[in-house]
Amino acid sequence: MSIQNPSDQEIKEILATNKRIAVVGLSDKPERTSYMVSEAMQKAGYDIIPVNPTADEILGVKAVSSLKDIDGEIDIVNVFRRSEYLPEVAKETAEVGAKVFWAQLGLESQEAFDILQEHGIISVMNRCIKVEHAKWK
Repeated sequence: MSIQNPSDQEIKEILATNKRIAVVGLSDKPERTSYMVSEAMQKAGYDIIPVNPTADEILGVKAVSSLKDIDGEIDIVNVFRRSEYLPEVAKETAEVGAKVFWAQLGLESQEAFDILQEHGIISVMNRCIKVEHAKWK
């Protein structure tokens, strides 16, 4: 099945009901898009968990090396890694039982989409979570 994002109404519902976001590839540099987007989502009331093996803390939160290092449920896995890494992150998303996989603007992978579909995980690709959130706040 070709990549198909949820409808705008479904995206609104995803953002209204899922507040714990693991951000894969979150940079500790404030000038990077991943930092700015995650900071905005944090200020909007979302619980941001930085997934970055080279950082200790980002946005005042202890960083973890992988999704498997996160205690508790993960609602959304928001990915800021190049498209060729999406299948690997999709597999890990399925392993930890996250509800939603969200690949940022410019990122998509048919292979990752297929993995997510096999595991019943909602997937959003090539969309900015901050822009989508701004539509509905």
